[in-house]
Amino acid sequence: MTRVVLVLAALVYVFLWVVAAHGATILVAPLLIPAVLAVMVALGVALNRFVGITPRRPHFDDRDDEKEQ
Repeated sequence: MTRVVLVLAALVYVFLWVVAAHGATILVAPLLIPAVLAVMVALGVALNRFVGITPRRPHFDDRDDEKEQ
C-alpha cells in the first residue's frame, strides 16, 4: 500500500509540474519546496557521512513493550 501511495503522489507531483510548465506559473514556487528540501536533506546526510558523525541513538528503553506482547 505504501508503494502505491508513493507512486500516486509522484504522479500527482509530475502532473502539477506539467501544469506549471503550460502556464500556471503560480505553482512553481510551491512545487520547488519539496525538491529543495529533499536536496538539503540529502546533502546533510552526505556531509554527516563524510565527516564521520554517527547518528544519535534513541534515549528510551522499550523493554516494557516486549513484556506486554
